[in-house]
Amino acid sequence: MEERTLELIELKAKTREKSGKGACRQLRNEKRIPAVVYGAKTETAMLSLDTSNFDKVIRDHGSTGLFFSLKVDDASGAERIVMLKDMQMDTFGINYLHVDLQEIDMDTKVNVVIPVEATGSSKGVKEGGLLQIIRRELEVLCKPADTPESIKIDITDLDVGDAVHVEDIDLGEAIEIPHDVNFTVLTIVVPAAEEVEEEEEFDEEEAAAAAEPAEEAAEE
Repeated sequence: MEERTLELIELKAKTREKSGKGACRQLRNEKRIPAVVYGAKTETAMLSLDTSNFDKVIRDHGSTGLFFSLKVDDASGAERIVMLKDMQMDTFGINYLHVDLQEIDMDTKVNVVIPVEATGSSKGVKEGGLLQIIRRELEVLCKPADTPESIKIDITDLDVGDAVHVEDIDLGEAIEIPHDVNFTVLTIVVPAAEEVEEEEEFDEEEAAAAAEPAEEAAEE
């Protein structure tokens, strides 16, 4: 796991009064993204974001574990600390349809989705196995300042057939990975081609063994 100092990205937004498909479509035509901000202690507010600015943030920082210093052009002028909770794209993953922002308290734990990263060179891979990452992201529960940039898993000692399960990952006392089942995060597997080859060899041996009694009967 890699720790970091919480980075607040400046994000500017405008208030909007109209909702519905038509109003949202008009915003997108104006190169703006419909958005909302909500929190446990605040009412939900409808906003819009500049598409080019938001797109640059995503390109520079990715889309997981993002925290913003939100500045809204309303009468209050107050700055809010928010996190990116959800981001909806079109079918082709090109255009932004909607963004959900959640206002947070720096002293309260929040659920954040963090990418999984394998480090090291597995001895199983060196012997011909393949690394299979089953969960490329994991949800963690922690205070914003404790949010890791990524969850690094050292695979150096993993052999073919070995796996890392969620309960094997220790992120320290400050970070919890909520889960009900001890699911597999990554594993070292046998290459598919090798599996097929072994099955074919087994079938040939079986066929040869089955043919021997028939041959003996014919000789008699």
